[in-house]
Amino acid sequence: QVQLVESGGGLVQAGGSLRLSCAASGPTFTLYGMGWFRQAPGKEREFVAAIKWSSGTTYHADSVKGRFTIAGDRAKNTVYLQMNSLKPEDTAAYYCAARSVLVVVPIRSSDYRYWGQGTQVTVSS
Repeated sequence: QVQLVESGGGLVQAGGSLRLSCAASGPTFTLYGMGWFRQAPGKEREFVAAIKWSSGTTYHADSVKGRFTIAGDRAKNTVYLQMNSLKPEDTAAYYCAARSVLVVVPIRSSDYRYWGQGTQVTVSS
C-alpha cells in the first residue's frame, strides 16, 4: 500500500508564498504520477495540479496557472507544490494524491487511488 505524507501548509497573508511537499512510500514503482487537489469548506474537492512521472508533463488548473507550480523528484518519490501570489480564495485543505493507472489527462480525482491526510492552507486578506 502506497502511503503519502504531506507537509508545508500554514497561515500566510495574501500575496505570500508557501511550498507543499508530499513524500510517497511503499510500492512506489506502481505509480504513474502524482497530483494535488484541494477542498474548501462547503465545496467539492477540486483539481489543482498534476505531474506524469514518465514524461514530466505537468498540468495546472486555470485558477492557479501562473501562480502555482508542481514539481517532482521521481528518485525521492516526492512531489512539491510551490504556491505564490496566494489569495484568500486559495484557502482550503490541500491533498496529495497518487495514481497507479495510465490516463491521458490526469485531472480527475477518481483517477487517483492513494491520498494523503491533507494539509491546511489559510490565506488571510
